[in-house]
Amino acid sequence: MRLSRVLRAGAVVTALALSVAACGGGKKADASDSLVDKASSAKKLTVGIKFDQPGLGLKKPDGSFEGFDVDVARYIAKELGVDAANVTFKEAQSKERENLIKNGDVDFIVATYSINDDRKKSVDFAGPYFIAGQDLLVKKGNTSITGKESLNGKNLCSVTGSTPAQNIKDKFSKEANLQQYGKYTDCISALLNGTVDAVSTDDVILAGYAAQYPGKLDLVGQPFTTEKYGVGLKKGDTKAQKAVNDAILKMENSGDWKKSLETNVGPSGYKIPDAPAITEK
Repeated sequence: MRLSRVLRAGAVVTALALSVAACGGGKKADASDSLVDKASSAKKLTVGIKFDQPGLGLKKPDGSFEGFDVDVARYIAKELGVDAANVTFKEAQSKERENLIKNGDVDFIVATYSINDDRKKSVDFAGPYFIAGQDLLVKKGNTSITGKESLNGKNLCSVTGSTPAQNIKDKFSKEANLQQYGKYTDCISALLNGTVDAVSTDDVILAGYAAQYPGKLDLVGQPFTTEKYGVGLKKGDTKAQKAVNDAILKMENSGDWKKSLETNVGPSGYKIPDAPAITEK
């Protein structure tokens, strides 16, 4: 009888140990699953985009979304087997993008996200799917700012955590007085009310704001950097990187890439560039 009780107790302990191990193993497997596998099984995705960039990523008053980045995100999702109706968009402010990916708050990011070595330490990229250049936006009639060489003593606005803000710090900190806000819409408001002399970010972003305020803002049109927009992915997810690269190439070759840019960015007068070559592999 005593031996029987000991055997039963041992069996319970073993069963519990196996149960715990199975649970732990399940979590580990989930953590290593690729975006591709999640899309295939769950049939839904959460994508980080900008909510305040006309022509690229914009949340409209009715709660819907439009823009080139929105179209790219939906196209990628479709190629991964997820319908547009099952894509949830989450705001991805510049300073939060790496954490959104690392924490699993989004499955991928399409938010004018410039590829650089510092960011690649914590996230991976697919693409690029677009190449822009940092430029300047001024109030209509401002002839004192004609490019990067005319920033002496000027109040310049960009967004905290963005590549353009870092470029200003690195290259023009002695010339320009940089003010950093959380969103570009805050910078645009400061420009319109005269708090700052210019807003600096990528030319395609600025073109969208110029189109939003016709007759009030001018794009200087002298870009001074090259910004490769990539799709932000979880570090080490090479399966997703390949799948997203394939989706970008398909969008470009089908004509949908150019059509989206013509619809969303073309009305601003911005010259649509050629599709870039994929470099992140």
